[in-house]
Amino acid sequence: MPISDCDKMVDIATTLPGLKLKNPTILAAGILGETGASLENVAKAGAGAVVTKSIGIEPREGHGNPTFVETEHGIINAMGLPNPGIDNYKDEVESIIGTNIPVIGSIFGADAQEFEILAVEMEKFGVSALELNLSCPHAKGYGAILGHDKEKVLEITKVVKGAVKVPVYVKLSPNVSNIAEIACAVEDAEGDGIVAINTISAMAIDIDMALPILSNAIGGLSGPGIKPIGLRCIYEIKAETELPVIGVGGILSGNDAIEYIMAGASAVQIGSGVYYKGIGIFSKVCQQIQEFMDAHSYKTIKEMVGIAQKG
Repeated sequence: MPISDCDKMVDIATTLPGLKLKNPTILAAGILGETGASLENVAKAGAGAVVTKSIGIEPREGHGNPTFVETEHGIINAMGLPNPGIDNYKDEVESIIGTNIPVIGSIFGADAQEFEILAVEMEKFGVSALELNLSCPHAKGYGAILGHDKEKVLEITKVVKGAVKVPVYVKLSPNVSNIAEIACAVEDAEGDGIVAINTISAMAIDIDMALPILSNAIGGLSGPGIKPIGLRCIYEIKAETELPVIGVGGILSGNDAIEYIMAGASAVQIGSGVYYKGIGIFSKVCQQIQEFMDAHSYKTIKEMVGIAQKG
């Protein structure tokens, strides 16, 4: 059924603090986000918003090859946060600003001071919101450490909130004993929302070489294998906080997105799904959500958000 026909039956627009999305699908950070042209292509493909590549203070090459391996459970990557640095990213952001969808700037830093500098610059570029990457599992000295410490999460979120006017979302790691506790720190710092989850620490071994496949040995697992963990994390976060949540992890279909929404997410991010299904996944997921809502007599996304919490 064409999306235009579905639009007549249900409304898949959704809202988050500072963001109005025509549909609940968002491009996740790190996928097709290095250039304004690639972000624009995603926008044209039907995404409701896009997240830039995670950007740091200085240019960063990341880890050497191999940085990517596909397994039967999903994709493991250890890119190491390669990026051009904030001063070299201005043109890419500004080239996509002014399109018909929100642009969310993803940033990472070694401490609260770096996050503050990056946040201020991204806001100057014109982004609609910020996403603080506090949860990358394969870049030493950055997210993997910061996102495990609720006091550091509290400090960084509070500093950034005090420095900018745009909404601040914090991307959390599943590689912690209590993700809801970390989310509560974001809430205490008056963050605007949570993005969950980032990738899960993982590795693969070449048994002929008797060595890890990735040059960094440890990487982050994404793809369909992590969806049940992502759902559990969203459910636990929403049970403990009032913060709006963006769900991410293993979304390949409309049904996957609906599970996240029913667990408590107001929108979803798609990353590895682009690898598996191509850039058309955004319009396809939207179509499938619309068809489900029509078949089950839901008129708005809001009716489904967190409905599984009430069961």
